[in-house]
Amino acid sequence: MAGQGTATLELYDQARELGCDLDALIAPVGGGGLLSGTCIAAKGLCPMLRVFAAEPLGADDAARSLAAGEFIPQTGPQTIADGLLTSLGDQTWPIIQQHVEAIITVSDQQIVQAMRLLWERAKLLVEPSSAVVLAAILDPRFRQRPPVNAIGAVLSGGNVNLDKLPWITAA
Repeated sequence: MAGQGTATLELYDQARELGCDLDALIAPVGGGGLLSGTCIAAKGLCPMLRVFAAEPLGADDAARSLAAGEFIPQTGPQTIADGLLTSLGDQTWPIIQQHVEAIITVSDQQIVQAMRLLWERAKLLVEPSSAVVLAAILDPRFRQRPPVNAIGAVLSGGNVNLDKLPWITAA
């Protein structure tokens, strides 16, 4: 968790260098290591910084757990975001429960659309487990929350097979 939290420290520093004060951060969630590290670093930097998570609908144990207020293990996950198939851990769950404001779940179709948008507009090739973050930001349910003026998005992972990009059909 501590090692993964350094991504948040770097993101926060880069935003500040650009003159941007972040209101919120959003990170993907699978086993919860990256998200827990994000929470710890974010709250250490600025206790008022809002933390959100993004998760595929087909592997939504974190969202279900947060909604229920108790840990609900992952069973039978199915999603294109294969890096997020694992269940939360007993060390990550309490941190997420305490610090994450909301977990936005998105469909595999939304994830693929976000991957393509990141490639077309930003020339970033990210794996589905990372694109889940942009998919969540673009989801109308995220925009219905109290407004966020500046959000930092943790995009992690570039494990993509170029021969199997999900928006390209085989010839």
